[in-house]
Amino acid sequence: MSRQYFGTDGIRGRVGQAPMTPEFALKLGWAAGSVLARTAGARVLVGKDTRRSGYLFESALEAGFAAAGVETYLLGPLPTPAVAYLTRALRAQAGVVISASHNPHFDNGVKFFSAEGDKLSDALEAEIESFLERDLVCVPPELMGRARRIDDAQGRYIEFCKGAFAGDSLRGLKLVVDCANGASYKVAPAVFAELGAQVVPIGINPNGLNINEGCGSTHLQALTRAVAEHGADLGIALDGDGDRCLMVCASGQTVDGDEILYVIAQNRHRAGLLRGPVVGTVMSNFGLEKALTDGGIDFRRAAVGDRHVLEMLRATGGIVGGETSGHTICLDRARTGDGIITALQILEAMQASGQSLSGLVAGMTKLPQVLLNVPVTGKAKPVLDQPRLKLALGDIEAALSGRGRVLLRASGTEPVIRVMVEADQALMAQQAAESLADAVRASAAGMAM
Repeated sequence: MSRQYFGTDGIRGRVGQAPMTPEFALKLGWAAGSVLARTAGARVLVGKDTRRSGYLFESALEAGFAAAGVETYLLGPLPTPAVAYLTRALRAQAGVVISASHNPHFDNGVKFFSAEGDKLSDALEAEIESFLERDLVCVPPELMGRARRIDDAQGRYIEFCKGAFAGDSLRGLKLVVDCANGASYKVAPAVFAELGAQVVPIGINPNGLNINEGCGSTHLQALTRAVAEHGADLGIALDGDGDRCLMVCASGQTVDGDEILYVIAQNRHRAGLLRGPVVGTVMSNFGLEKALTDGGIDFRRAAVGDRHVLEMLRATGGIVGGETSGHTICLDRARTGDGIITALQILEAMQASGQSLSGLVAGMTKLPQVLLNVPVTGKAKPVLDQPRLKLALGDIEAALSGRGRVLLRASGTEPVIRVMVEADQALMAQQAAESLADAVRASAAGMAM
């Protein structure tokens, strides 16, 4: 069954527009409750980030779960990986996160975790969608679910993160931690401080509207300035729901997800702890692939999306994978991508090697890469099938033959086409990307006529 609402990372959209309306959230809670929690007294955990609209969707989902006879446990603002962890630790039947991750405040979304703390399978998402087509029928009043809050959710997650750090204490390190005015604004500074670091927290004043606004992993300028201003050893940037992490070195050098993946994989490899291949995506820089394979580490590419990375890791027996955006998975520490745990793995690698982060990433040379997001009207995927665009793509691939690579991809969360070009010369990559972006716009305009 094809899915109408679920994308690569749950359901997401502009607040107040389908599907992110209170009516839909109510029906979604009932549908998910009917599918995920078929046993009497079933429990579902609900967490959220700091968007103002989170209150609305939390209430609507809670009502839907109650109508399906499901007990709802409210966690309040917590990172996405915290909800995944607590769902398993507290033996709930499912976990729900209300978040649009790195998107602006006017977007929101809903994603689900199974009882094992994993993202739902395509089959389960399709079954939930089948219930969305049915009439909502409440269970009898005596069977309706109730709602309550879990007061120690933050403390439980902080302890879990600290347990994922295998190094010595972080005493002597000064860290700037940018929480993107998002879900990690309380727990992230606490984790690093309790491990002994001197923490300079920024992006910790959410007002419901400033999540990801000029801060966090999508805007590294504030973190770069703060690292320089405070003479910090490292800057850590999380995104709005806390599952991504990018970094800034003491020198001001930015470190993306490919470089983070390289450092973690190399550290595991040196310690004899790396199992299976390292998994990136089709967007991962070729420099990552070359650096790992030159070091005797198998590298594989999955489709874009952390769920695809996770699927390939499990299919191949790997434990380390991730995306350029900073969504890194370390299966020997957590079951899903976790920005705080990712940062702790980098700090482990720095301690084990005695090197700074800039020294660790020096072993990898990135090919110049240009990524352009081209907005389109309506659904993005059909644009890729337009003959005019296919012809332009073939011409650019021929021009780059042996010198780079091209990738066109429709976003799973936004109405945009992502244009990625790598080449051995930066100017060539830029020109090719801009030419292909123009072809995307022309093709999209032709469809609209």
